[in-house]
Amino acid sequence: MQALKERILKEGKNLGGGILKVDSFINHQVDPILMDACGAELAKRFAHVGATRVLTAEISGIGPALMTAKHLGVPVVYARKTKPITMPDTVYLTIAPSHTRGRPVELIVSPEYLASGERVLIIDDFLASGATILGLVRLTQAAGAEVVGIGALIEKTFEGGRDALAFLNVPIVSLACIVSMVEGKIVFAP
Repeated sequence: MQALKERILKEGKNLGGGILKVDSFINHQVDPILMDACGAELAKRFAHVGATRVLTAEISGIGPALMTAKHLGVPVVYARKTKPITMPDTVYLTIAPSHTRGRPVELIVSPEYLASGERVLIIDDFLASGATILGLVRLTQAAGAEVVGIGALIEKTFEGGRDALAFLNVPIVSLACIVSMVEGKIVFAP
């Protein structure tokens, strides 16, 4: 998606160590027009998988997941990082390392919203090492549901996440693939 790539180059900040700050349009302040366009593109690319749910992680994945789900006409469920008192005692829970927090985080989903037999499309803001998405895969499998696809706004191909997810044998789509972030530059795949 050219519009996403242009925003990354214009407003994204390479903070070093593989960290890309896109807070002005994805992670802190969200551009709803851009997110809607990204959601429409992801929905188009995953229209054939028959998803019945979109699953993401709180909080940065909610924007792209919500817009993708809107265009697919299915609900979006997001894994919480803390368990609210309104959630039942029995939940699906896993631990995943957080690249930006620098520590492991819990991912929690209520069985009320992720059930056996669901066809789950996982959507997130980034695909880097694949650790967060693998956590979402574990939650899906714990529910007895099936992962039918994985989508991300931005993929950092040099972190190997796509390879870590290859065993799932599902389509993996990224709208902007970054192949290098060396010396402050952001280089996209051709």
